[in-house]
Amino acid sequence: MFHNKSGSMTHPPLQFIVDPLHLYSIFHLNLAYSSIEEEQRPEVIEKCYWPLLKLARRYNLPFGIEIPAYTLESIASIDPAWIGELRRLTTDGPCEFIGSGYSQLIGPIVPAEVNAANLRIGNAVYKELLGFVPGLAYINEQAYSSGILQHYCDAGYHAIVMEWENPYRCHREWNPEWRYHPQVACDEHGNNIPLIWNMSIPFQKLQRYAHGEMELSEFIEYIVTHHHAPMRFFSLYGNDIEVFNFRPGRYHTEADLEYDEWGRVNDLYAALKKDPRFTFISPGRLLEGLSSQNAGNMLHLESPEEPIPVKKQGKYNISRWAVTGRNDLYVNTACHQIYSHYIQSDCQDDDTWRELCYLWSSDFRTHITEKRWQKYIERLTRALEVIGYERVSGQRSGEHSCDMYGQSKPGRIHKTDRHLLIEAGDIRLKLNLKRGLAIEALWNTSQSDKPLICTLPHGYFEDIRFGADFYSGHMVIDAPGQPKITDLVPTTPRIEESEAAIRIEGNISTPVGEIEKAVTISKYDGTIELEYTFGDVRIPKGSFRLGYITLNPTIFDAETLYYSCCNGGYEPKTFYINKKEIDHGDPVSFLVSASQGIGMTNGMVTIGDAEESIILDVDMTCSAPIGLVSHHCVDDQYFFRIGFSLGEMDETIRHECRLEGWSPKFRMRIRTG
Repeated sequence: MFHNKSGSMTHPPLQFIVDPLHLYSIFHLNLAYSSIEEEQRPEVIEKCYWPLLKLARRYNLPFGIEIPAYTLESIASIDPAWIGELRRLTTDGPCEFIGSGYSQLIGPIVPAEVNAANLRIGNAVYKELLGFVPGLAYINEQAYSSGILQHYCDAGYHAIVMEWENPYRCHREWNPEWRYHPQVACDEHGNNIPLIWNMSIPFQKLQRYAHGEMELSEFIEYIVTHHHAPMRFFSLYGNDIEVFNFRPGRYHTEADLEYDEWGRVNDLYAALKKDPRFTFISPGRLLEGLSSQNAGNMLHLESPEEPIPVKKQGKYNISRWAVTGRNDLYVNTACHQIYSHYIQSDCQDDDTWRELCYLWSSDFRTHITEKRWQKYIERLTRALEVIGYERVSGQRSGEHSCDMYGQSKPGRIHKTDRHLLIEAGDIRLKLNLKRGLAIEALWNTSQSDKPLICTLPHGYFEDIRFGADFYSGHMVIDAPGQPKITDLVPTTPRIEESEAAIRIEGNISTPVGEIEKAVTISKYDGTIELEYTFGDVRIPKGSFRLGYITLNPTIFDAETLYYSCCNGGYEPKTFYINKKEIDHGDPVSFLVSASQGIGMTNGMVTIGDAEESIILDVDMTCSAPIGLVSHHCVDDQYFFRIGFSLGEMDETIRHECRLEGWSPKFRMRIRTG
């Protein structure tokens, strides 16, 4: 306390009793930005990149500057002087360089070996152009999964940067104060790495201020609301830099360029630097506070509801780079074909892996320009030709769908007007002929006399919200303003039996074209294979989901129910349901048809409980979907199913027919265990 002239007690000014708010900023540079043409890159460097370095130099500001190695190479080829100034600022100056890999690929939907190569090759480029390898990494597009942690640890990174808001949304048990302090991200396999938070709301507000939508005083008042005792670290910015003083002119919603936006950013940092309530700190220095109060907590950022948290609002979810865009399904499938060839041939050449990292870049999957899209498709096609894949085929000639090992078991087939019952050893499969060969029930009689997978009929649940038939092994196309399209129609089966398998085929006519569907049962190991061939099917804008598997709630224990898959890592992540409400396929809005998804980057998903399990193995070289998990507590039971999406809707879609010129297949094996 202080004494005033009258001798009475009074409080000192706030800044004398409260530590200043420690501000840190991370600027993300990306010349591969989807809507920027290659010939515009020198303009972007001049209008966006140089002002950043000049601002840091002018006020000695400890900015974090994050650049994918591909962008660093591109800048070096256009403006070597910029690279020289960056090197000086990050070695002898106040700034800190932050890495992110060779290309800006989305780790949770990319196989583990590609993620590892992306970081390894990126570090080699950083060493070559800057003379050092960074210790802090920015998670690309802030799309996180626990599976990618190991890659950052193996690549030598000491910490990562990830967004706070979306992980916190599903972890309300966290103390909100933790957002202001470094934490530790961990997985279930013993990997952990220090974590520095990025925050979407502040960086969006800074962008609004720069664009003239907020006044300087208004923005500073917002920052002050985070000023509090004890000491806090506050993420002031952590996003794109190409939004200041540059407009690609390709979005209807982008703000007009009415102000000198870098001038406004300059005014902001000048004002904050003079204000005693604030001080600036480089992002990496936050790690010095890992042992302080409210810091260093071991956190799992993922959750069953949100297995892959992504930055910003709900429309920025993992489907954005997986199954939307101009033709994400095709390009991701093609990349999986190339990847599969590299693995089978034991490719050790980093130049070869570098090309695949480039082809898997996120920017080719969103608002890519027509000119760059055509150039990209030509480059992708050349890569496919090198490994012997044809563009329209997801299968090599001579490939067999059934494994043949062990002893073949006799098969039995019983047909009625409504159903087809097939038996092979312990496996019994009942198909609904009136509903497009949908799976009525699948038994493994060595485990139970009740089916593991089933159709839950209308009326199974008393809750009217679930007053429908919940099929398995079917397809649904849902387009805005149009009737739902399914394959749940009467189908005449064609039955083929060999020593190895029993195969059921059917042609299904739909409003978008004829679909070929096949269900095969191996006589050797009881594996069920579900296959769709789409031919010239034209898919409208909307969601395109298939391969649904509905669990029998009387078999699987609600207390130990889980799903497990790889989201960019070597080891699968197990998500225990814990009776949570989950709906990855729930639309965000009329424009965005899904809210989450699982990457299943090795094609496999396991669902089950402590006693029983079902393994789903999707051939990602036929079509590379994402998985959509649903779980709801209904009455005194539960509803649990998984489906697979070949297409979703958001604002990045450019063509009504996303499958034009390509005939995909969907192939999934079902094994009980």
